[in-house]
Amino acid sequence: MVDQALAHEDPREGAVFRSTGTFTPPGQPVFRGFNRLGLWTLYMKEVRRFFKVQTQTIWAPAITTLLYLMIFTLALGGGGGSGAGRQVLGVNFASFVAPGLIAMGMINNSFANSSFSMLGGKIQGTIVDYLMPPISTGELLLALTGAAVTRAVLVGLAVAGAMLLWPGVSLAMAHPWAVVWFGLMGAILLALIGVLTSIWAEKFDHNAAVTNFVITPLSMLSGTFYVIDNLAPAFQAVSRMNPIFYVISGFRFGFLGRSDIGSTNTAVLHGAIGLGVLNLALAATVYFVLRSGWKLKN
Repeated sequence: MVDQALAHEDPREGAVFRSTGTFTPPGQPVFRGFNRLGLWTLYMKEVRRFFKVQTQTIWAPAITTLLYLMIFTLALGGGGGSGAGRQVLGVNFASFVAPGLIAMGMINNSFANSSFSMLGGKIQGTIVDYLMPPISTGELLLALTGAAVTRAVLVGLAVAGAMLLWPGVSLAMAHPWAVVWFGLMGAILLALIGVLTSIWAEKFDHNAAVTNFVITPLSMLSGTFYVIDNLAPAFQAVSRMNPIFYVISGFRFGFLGRSDIGSTNTAVLHGAIGLGVLNLALAATVYFVLRSGWKLKN
């Protein structure tokens, strides 16, 4: 006979038998602590998924970005492609555009990684692999975001290595904290957007639509290849509403010690704080959407 004064947990089902003689409702998980092993397992699953095709996920973006550098340096930089021609923010054009291309490669691949995870599960019928393991919503979100950020960092290192092959490019860091902070904030921002996209999307066309009509325009119009001071005031105002602009400009500030966010280092610091607040708000939104089971649990 069950002691009605006590409650015990069924280790097989994770259900709690209470003094009333009832179990927790079906589908309602019961978590007793932080599941480090489950978090690490899912994180490594996502990392191994993109690492198995590292030629496409890590090295191909480095080659593509190097081609961007070559084309835009030859077209806009002057100096016969040596990087010694046109000066922007006090440095040659190649050194100006290189940090922006590194950051753009990082954020684009962060989005690509996280936006595929649960969408692939829904299409392939393996979404249960994300929903059934004994991990909380926060742990699930942390694993998906962490794997995307890992890919972004690896792509950034590969792109930086490729950049050093181009003559005239200098990647000496004036403010390492800005390189780390804006690089991570940009990767986390796009990773969270990617998770939200994978929840909403029902087929790969939906994912491609977000990539083509949202992510790519925001990336290309973020000041990667120019300073916004050259734009008309109205377009400068629009650019300052683009969060990726602050990622690119802040990341570039870390290398050059100069930025078009503002004329002072305080303006860069405000941009860094703003990105942090935006990521916290977006993480909370994605968490509650993920917890609700919207478009995941039917």
